[in-house]
Amino acid sequence: MIRNADLLRDFERDFIVRHPLTHGEALRLLDAMVEEAEALGVWPPADPWEGAERDVRVAGILCRASE
Repeated sequence: MIRNADLLRDFERDFIVRHPLTHGEALRLLDAMVEEAEALGVWPPADPWEGAERDVRVAGILCRASE
């Protein structure tokens, strides 16, 4: 469980600044994550539309809240 979200957020920002990725490195990282998800049997999803209605509702709420 994350006890101090602000501390984690600061760490992540600092890490990104100190260790930037090139576009190629980011693509290789994405490929590795997809391979890992496939190996775990969680990718591709059985139903890619599952949860889409909820996501659209949440996006609408967030857009209205930011106005």
